[in-house]
Order: sequence, then C-alpha cells, then structure tokens
Amino acid sequence: MSDTIVNVEGLDVRFGSAHVLRDVSLALDRGRTVGVVGESGSGKSTLAKTMVGLHQPSAGQVWVDGIDVAQAGRRELAAYRRRVQMIPQDPFSSLSPRQTIGQTLAEAVDPARARVGRHRDLIATWLERVGLPADVMHRYPHEFSGGQRQRIAIARGLIVEPSLVIADEITSALDVSVQAQILELLAGIKQSLGLTMMFISHNLAVVQRVSDEVVVLYGGAVVERGPVGEIFAHPQHWYTRALLAADPGSPGFSLDVERTPRGAAA
Repeated sequence: MSDTIVNVEGLDVRFGSAHVLRDVSLALDRGRTVGVVGESGSGKSTLAKTMVGLHQPSAGQVWVDGIDVAQAGRRELAAYRRRVQMIPQDPFSSLSPRQTIGQTLAEAVDPARARVGRHRDLIATWLERVGLPADVMHRYPHEFSGGQRQRIAIARGLIVEPSLVIADEITSALDVSVQAQILELLAGIKQSLGLTMMFISHNLAVVQRVSDEVVVLYGGAVVERGPVGEIFAHPQHWYTRALLAADPGSPGFSLDVERTPRGAAA
C-alpha cells in the first residue's frame, strides 16, 4: 500500500468570476501533518471545503485514500465524507443545541441509528481520550467552555477513525493557554493513532508546532512548500518572509520588516 494518502493535482476552484484556488498541488503521506498557512482570503478554507466534498473543483483532482472526490457518486461521496473529517473553527455553531453530547457522537458513528445506548462504550472511550469524563455525554453544548467544546468536536471528528482529518483554524478563538492544551491533545492522539492531518491556520507559531510540512497559500496559489524546519529557517518567497516577520509568535518576527507589495518578485 502506498504511503501517500492525499494527492491534490492542479486544483482550480472558481465561484463565478472569482478565481479562488489556482493550480494547487500537494501530497501528504500517511501519519504526517501538513500545515496550510496564509492570510484571510488566501484560499485556505476553500481548499478544506473542496477536500471534504463541499465545493466542486473547476479543474484538477483531489484524491484521498484512493477516491477521486470530484468523480464520486452519491453513495461513494457519503463513504468519502466519513473518511475525511473536518474539525471546525467554531464548534459551538456546529454542535446542535438540542442534542446531548452523546447523541451528537452517536450520530457521527451511525447517522441511521444514532442511539447513545448502542454506542455508549465507544462514546465514553473517546470522551476520555479527549480529556473529558464519560458522564458528560448526557449534557448539552451550552454547558461547556470553548476549549471543552473544541475537545468534543475533536472527538466527533475522530470517533469514526477517518483517513484524513482537516483542522480548520481550530485554535483561533481560544485563549493561548487553552490553545496549548488542544495542541498537546492533538499531538498525543496523532502519535497514538498515526493520524494523517491537514492543519489550517494563519498562526505560524501554531503551524510550526504541529506540522511536518508547510504549504503557503497566497492569492489562491501555492507560493512555497517544504519541510517545516526548512521553511521556517530559510523561507524563499517574499510572502513567506512577510508572514514570518509579521507574526509575533514566529522565529522571524521583526518590527522593522516592511511587507513587500502584491506582485513583487520572489
């Protein structure tokens, strides 16, 4: 079996006249994490939503675990969406206020037979795995803090044992101390389960901490990619250097570096 689980080749996404993604290509091996970075509007979330099958490519291909998402039929797409799980930025809005945590996790396991009693042991195992006591399965989302809700969202995404996890800005709304706890949690789960993950963030310090490789998006195009240590130590593109210079959490931060205007040469 090939170690490469994700292949994105020449991906273009257009919404009317807006060209959001431009000839994006990347590959990801099993058990590895790729960090996707770029400022707001760079195409990060569009890439994520295309990879889970919510947007159709205008051109190019997205292969995950041997399935071409653009060519998948309804039944195959349903199976695909279990293999590719997204952990959202705002878990509160993605958790039904009318369902208990147990009902939410049971629905993730088996949408057709979402009975807590049927999946109680599995739900309890995953709640404990993300650092919550099993008895919280009887409570509702509004009873939890932001960090706890993010733990629940992680459990919901991972309880089906997906081939690929896409984490979309999952620490951006959290306090720094809670961010660190969530990142430590993900690192532990990744190590124990061999997770393959795409970690999307505008925070370069966070990306550096969790990623094996980095893809830098600018204006919908990949302007730089490579091993995380190499990109952070020796950025080649002016935009990557500008991101590092502007991020107080990154090793390249400087108050004196001016950003190069759009269209400047690498």
